[in-house]
Amino acid sequence: MKPIIRPLAALLAALPLAVGVVHAQEKQPHEGAELKYQAGGSPMAAEEMHQNINPKAPPMTKAEFEQAKQIYFERCAGCHGVLRKGATGKPLTPDITLAKGTDYLKVFIAYGSPAGMPNWQTSGDLTEKQVDLMARYVQQEPPTPPEFGLKEMQATWKEYIPVAKRPTKKMNSYNIANIFSTTLRDSGEVALIDGDTKKIINIVKTGYAVHISRISASGRYLYVIGRDARINLIDLWMEKPDNVAEIKIGLEARSVETSKYKGYEDKFAVAGSYWPPQFVMMEGESLKPLKIVSTRGMTVDNEYHPEPRVASIVASHYKPEFVINAKETGKIMLVNYQDLNNLKITTLDAAKFLHDGGFDSTGRYFMVAANASNKIAVVDTKEDKLAALVDVGKTPHPGRGANFTHPKFGPVWATSHLGDETISLIGTDPVKHKAQAWKVVASIKGQGGGSLFIKTHPKSKNLWVDTPLNPDAKVSQSVAVYDINNLDKGFEVLPIAEWANLGEGAKRVVQPEYNKAGDEVWFSVWNAKDKVSAVVVVDDKTRKLKTVIKDPRLITPTGKFNVNNTQHDVY
Repeated sequence: MKPIIRPLAALLAALPLAVGVVHAQEKQPHEGAELKYQAGGSPMAAEEMHQNINPKAPPMTKAEFEQAKQIYFERCAGCHGVLRKGATGKPLTPDITLAKGTDYLKVFIAYGSPAGMPNWQTSGDLTEKQVDLMARYVQQEPPTPPEFGLKEMQATWKEYIPVAKRPTKKMNSYNIANIFSTTLRDSGEVALIDGDTKKIINIVKTGYAVHISRISASGRYLYVIGRDARINLIDLWMEKPDNVAEIKIGLEARSVETSKYKGYEDKFAVAGSYWPPQFVMMEGESLKPLKIVSTRGMTVDNEYHPEPRVASIVASHYKPEFVINAKETGKIMLVNYQDLNNLKITTLDAAKFLHDGGFDSTGRYFMVAANASNKIAVVDTKEDKLAALVDVGKTPHPGRGANFTHPKFGPVWATSHLGDETISLIGTDPVKHKAQAWKVVASIKGQGGGSLFIKTHPKSKNLWVDTPLNPDAKVSQSVAVYDINNLDKGFEVLPIAEWANLGEGAKRVVQPEYNKAGDEVWFSVWNAKDKVSAVVVVDDKTRKLKTVIKDPRLITPTGKFNVNNTQHDVY
């Protein structure tokens, strides 16, 4: 690769960036995990957007602009935002970038910084020509993706089988409660796997890179949402479970949930999008769009943000409400769905960069990670108030988290972290263990940073922690397991990828998920699209390999969602 023409030393001497220049080998080992996670590609890379001409910006042809736009949405938007206003990463708007100039920006993009900017050129991810392209691109006015309203949604809404023509009773012999909805990330599908026989029931076409699967209150309907904002509704009562409806609710999305409060079972569904920044209320059994609510507004520190992406959504067990988290603003919205024409929303100020979380063991308190703030927000869904903000490790990423009874501190909820090797245990019993409630009562050491999910089960004595984004292959291809009653003993490492015996590839081990009985733990061995992947089933009691599920159709399996445990918030 050719060097940058201007001498690097001369540039650095003139720039306040000097402390920011860093090569890959100088970075802390945990930084790579967070960057991989935050900088994932956006489905909006191919969307048509208007090129705004700024006379002060360096010139770009239309072809150069389109190429740079694609690179930006594939590699940069996850950190810096669709409109470049800043999210996990810093703002990159022309009022900032024009003052820096092309040479400064080329160095910054090429060499990165200890604060988290990847070294795009020295790592080999971008060429010198592409770095120059991106340095000029971020000085242009940010192109704005199209909005997506009710008219656009209705145009995508399809009912393959109307409600009136669906089965009136269960038409198959499957143990539906023990089916696993398994994301096949890169093929745009989910595999419905029979947890009893370990056989694939059906491969269902869905949106790209399904983020989560959710189950209706009745346990009949499965909702999955892709990164491309496509929702698929699957009827598990059918002889062969398959799609009965679908809709696209935006251009990029991550979350979907259904109403669970008594009297509203299966009545409503809600989905949140990254772009446009909004959430959508739908009929639960048909996905017919009913109401759209924007999340644009002020952050918790009173700055306006134009694109607060909707992250996680959960359904309250105490009220007819959805708990909806706006990532960039740090606002938590408790949306009462009793009357959609007179929608009541209670807004709580938490902390910025809200992402994912789960309930405590009672189902009353929702624990949600504010990733870049290194905090867990605790929402009391009975009283509709913020119970606490708890400081934890670097970049918490709990998935739904893990609930268990600590031998000393009583009921706790645990989160692992993307940014460090710790596992934080937070007390969750404000009645019998008031002194420990909403505090980190213990921090235990794991294999390393890069963890995405932590899991246990009410019938298990084990706590499982994955590390799929750790840069060390031995760590990313294995899993740590602890004895809940003897956490000080440390963890045992199980070589899950080795057990799968897949041959070449990254073979990242991701997302422990229990079966209904709580005596098996399932792991995805996530390989490249052109490599062999698998699902590994481990006996929870013995910690020994039970079976490996291999099939050519299991392309890049990641998240797995057991129907019973997802339906009843068991984790």
